[in-house]
Amino acid sequence: MSDDLLNLRNRHLPTENQELQQQLETLVAQARLNEQVMRRFQDAELRMLGVSSFKELLQYVLQEMKETFDLDVVTLAVIDPEYEVRRMLIDIGIPANEYPGLMCLDNPSRFHRLCGTSLAPVLGQYNVASRAPFFPRDTPPASIAILPMVRQKKLIGSLNLGSRNEARFAPGMATDFIGRLAAILGVCLENVTNSERLKHLGLTDPLTGVHNRRYFDQRLQEEVSRAQRQRFPLSCLFLDIDHFKQVNDQYGHQTGDCVLREVAWRIKGQLRSIDVLGRYGGEEFAVLLVQTDMASALTIAERIRHSIAEQRFKGEGDETLAATLSIGVATLHDCNRTQNAETLAQQLVARADQGLYRAKQGGRNCVMVVMPESDKASSVEVR
Repeated sequence: MSDDLLNLRNRHLPTENQELQQQLETLVAQARLNEQVMRRFQDAELRMLGVSSFKELLQYVLQEMKETFDLDVVTLAVIDPEYEVRRMLIDIGIPANEYPGLMCLDNPSRFHRLCGTSLAPVLGQYNVASRAPFFPRDTPPASIAILPMVRQKKLIGSLNLGSRNEARFAPGMATDFIGRLAAILGVCLENVTNSERLKHLGLTDPLTGVHNRRYFDQRLQEEVSRAQRQRFPLSCLFLDIDHFKQVNDQYGHQTGDCVLREVAWRIKGQLRSIDVLGRYGGEEFAVLLVQTDMASALTIAERIRHSIAEQRFKGEGDETLAATLSIGVATLHDCNRTQNAETLAQQLVARADQGLYRAKQGGRNCVMVVMPESDKASSVEVR
């Protein structure tokens, strides 16, 4: 090699070294960034796999995930043709408006129109016509990713991500990480749904199909605590079928079971989805009326009493028979946050039970309320 060429190469070596150094630094920075991204996704997967309830999963996906991945919108769409998920939310005490990012869809037709039969992830610009069902209309994102969740070759819903950055999700971008995240979420959603289903079976009275005492006691504590936090009234009804032993003795236990089932469903028919009905034991039922003051509770109790007394019951055979209810009512007003929630719950139930006792003593087929201040009972009575 000539001296001129050698000198020329030597002059270029610092520049080449600098360029190589810059390339190496860029690769190292990218590798570190990829490692951070991978760790973030792994942490998210572990977090979802570690949840133990449907509510905890919703809390993470719809609230915490936005911060974790710097997103502006996260929603979860669930295929729910049999209303199972919506009933589950009611059963576990989650109001419909608590998680506006959760959407329960009756059928998967919207997904198939958007994703095709392959159900591949959809990335790109937000489009009102086709993508609005998956995102809030009042604050639509600029770019979105709709990630179908499939379990056992069946579409169960989608994880939907949105950003105000138009370049965040673009067609053709790699979807390995977010696709895997949606797959893990599908597994977790199936697991918590099955878990809640088993819990529901353990908290349901097999004869009447309404909740049992264990479930009622759990919800009682929750609703008293919520009433304390939000300072709204909470009312409790105790209901007992009058002379039920005579029904069993005269018509048989099968007819008695028919009456119990029908009474349970007539009571339920007078309640809202946020109210709590439980079979407390034998022929006795208990109801929690959420955000309900005493005047409204008395109106509902009288409506329930009337629905039982004014329509005869059909037995196991061709016989028809009449039945009535005695009902005790109690209400918590302006709950003090410093008071013990368990003590307040016990006092509420005790007053409702006392009202029921006085209704029985007062001739049955009537409603009596026990006031917390004076412990005196008043009655609303229809013979």
